[in-house]
Amino acid sequence: MSEFNEAQYRNPAASMDMSVDQGLRSFMLGVYNKMALGLLWSAVLAYVTSVPPIANMLYVIDPNSGALAGYTGLGWVVAFAPLVVILGSSFMMKNPSKTGANLLYWGIVTLIGAGLGAWVLLYTSSSLALTFLVTASAFGALSLFGYTTKKDMTGFGSFLIMAVWGLIAGFLVNMFLKSGPMDLILSGAGVLIFSGLIAFETQKLKYTYYAIGGDETQLSVATSYGALNLYISFINLFQMLLRFLGDRR
Repeated sequence: MSEFNEAQYRNPAASMDMSVDQGLRSFMLGVYNKMALGLLWSAVLAYVTSVPPIANMLYVIDPNSGALAGYTGLGWVVAFAPLVVILGSSFMMKNPSKTGANLLYWGIVTLIGAGLGAWVLLYTSSSLALTFLVTASAFGALSLFGYTTKKDMTGFGSFLIMAVWGLIAGFLVNMFLKSGPMDLILSGAGVLIFSGLIAFETQKLKYTYYAIGGDETQLSVATSYGALNLYISFINLFQMLLRFLGDRR
């Protein structure tokens, strides 16, 4: 029985037609709705933290152009807080409750949103809007691919997750080197990595739904974690594309 369940988790498409499963559709819609609300909340926080007096608490702003010139101590704390919370939660929340998963989602979304004011100060409004539309279109296509493909992406996803940590290390090193060409190379790699992760995470959600069955508590936890993973991938893909498409102030 355990071998059958594992095979069904890894590739449930082999045993059922998921495109007509109303339960799966409802579950995926819940994930996308929660992610969309997170993006909306992040946009609100990005605006709030880009205008005085809050912006002056987080950022060093050029008095002539009004553009971002650096971070204050509190700004650096806000910038790295989401990564710290994500790492901490992976150790402390082994069996999260419905409430715990929900609080984790909104906590991380709030922290990330609070740090997005830097993008508003660094790039023009028109380039932010254009990049968001490009990111949203790419996300839709990639998520649709992950939902409909019959190919098991489990091994590919494991490689991508390791690549993310390499990407983070590369950007941390480049904070000291300040190399323009290295930044572009890392950004290009980031576009590919997070594009792949969006497709992988969508397929993983589909597999997770069938592995859980009808357990409402586990489905609620999976909704929060699924929305969080897709939200983070969306935000990172947006950031990487912004380095290519964004016009600085």
